Amino acid sequence: MRNIVSYLDSVHQVDTVQIGITMTALVIDGHPDGRSLTSAIAQRYAAGHGEARVLALRDLEFDPVRRAGYRERMSLEPDLVVAKQALHHADTIVVATPLWWGSVPALLKGFFDRALLPQEEFRYTGAGFPEGLLAARRGRLLLLADTPWYAVPMTGLPARIHVARGTLRFCGVRSVRTHRMLGVRNAGESTIARWLADAERLGIRDGRRTVRLGS
Repeated sequence: MRNIVSYLDSVHQVDTVQIGITMTALVIDGHPDGRSLTSAIAQRYAAGHGEARVLALRDLEFDPVRRAGYRERMSLEPDLVVAKQALHHADTIVVATPLWWGSVPALLKGFFDRALLPQEEFRYTGAGFPEGLLAARRGRLLLLADTPWYAVPMTGLPARIHVARGTLRFCGVRSVRTHRMLGVRNAGESTIARWLADAERLGIRDGRRTVRLGS
């Protein structure tokens, strides 16, 4: 992973989430390690956007396990209260995550389990259909995997279905685009540099769109 580490020092660190400051895009960094390429990708997107804030889940203090399932309500830790406010405030929600064992890291899954709640981020209609309650118009999934592109037809990318469709769209984010960075394990410096530049360009594009739409 030395190729990845060599780029981390040059990545501009964007302020983390603070309610009350200007923020139109929320970037959820789901990697437990702040030295990861996933975290660098999240930072570059936010830096390009200009009005984005990064929510690094590893810095939050919360229990990721629903101890009684959904049978009982769990009190929200202060960090989760702030995170939920940010989710509802953002016009764009971006999730940066690696693909682990066909899914996402336990930290990110635990955040979804604890932060996304019935009657708050989603609800069911009288006919039993889900209705999302988040106001975000757009979402992006920045998905990194060691899986090479040529193996995807055999293995699939189930985390894309889990996050883009089963989580963000379920909670009301109307348009979610997935951006795949595959073959991370063997990626060379030029590939890593391209991925970082692509993330920044996406941020710039979304930031300009936000200004144009007056969001």
